Amino acid sequence: MLGFGLSIEPQLWALIFVMVRVGAAFVAAPVFGNVSVPLQVRVVLAGAVGVLVLGMHDVTPPPQVFAVATFLAIAAEALVGLALGFILQIAFAAPLIAGEVIGGSMGIGFANMIDPNSGRSSPAIGQFLSILLTLLFLSIDGHLVLVDTVARSYTALPPGAAWLAPGQLRDIALFGGYAFFAGLLLALPVGFLLLCLNLVVGMISRSAPALNLFSIGLPASLAVGVIAMAAAFPAMGDYMLVIVREGLEAARSLVLG
Repeated sequence: MLGFGLSIEPQLWALIFVMVRVGAAFVAAPVFGNVSVPLQVRVVLAGAVGVLVLGMHDVTPPPQVFAVATFLAIAAEALVGLALGFILQIAFAAPLIAGEVIGGSMGIGFANMIDPNSGRSSPAIGQFLSILLTLLFLSIDGHLVLVDTVARSYTALPPGAAWLAPGQLRDIALFGGYAFFAGLLLALPVGFLLLCLNLVVGMISRSAPALNLFSIGLPASLAVGVIAMAAAFPAMGDYMLVIVREGLEAARSLVLG
């Protein structure tokens, strides 16, 4: 009896309790948390990983369901899972920031499309870079590393002692600045060329005021931006791998030290 006359099999109750952390991580993490992923798939994945966790660790759930201590333990489990997924979401925000910078410099900041990750509107270039980052994340088995980190988190943060310390919350906040830093570095090759182009266009407009700046500057910005992105793809791809590894390392360091 787990409280208020509720009778649940101990193994089922332990699995449900473990699925709280795993499910929270999948809801907040990229790829797993996409709006295109059905809720049933997330529940099945959380249950499968929960069975794996129960096979690796001896998890003892709270003795009663309807108790203040149980609600606090569930809140702590959800907080750990959300923190793991949120750190990866911070890293995945870098391409969107880079897309804002590049699109604004190219003059196509108005070109938006629906982001399948969040269901909101985002710049087309940022969405393209985000899809590329997702493919790189899957190519280096980042989703498997995330599952492994969630499973190993029960060693460092066992149920009942899973509250994040103030230092860990501070690390999450400080890692938020990495998204802006990485986004600016990702946009640096293309942004620098577009900045040089804007300087040239400004000099031309000062030397020949009769020229129509919009008829010259916008096509030139689009052409230079497209060519610069095509030339900078290898460097941008290499740095995207760095972003993925930094996000996974930050998630690992959060729970494992």
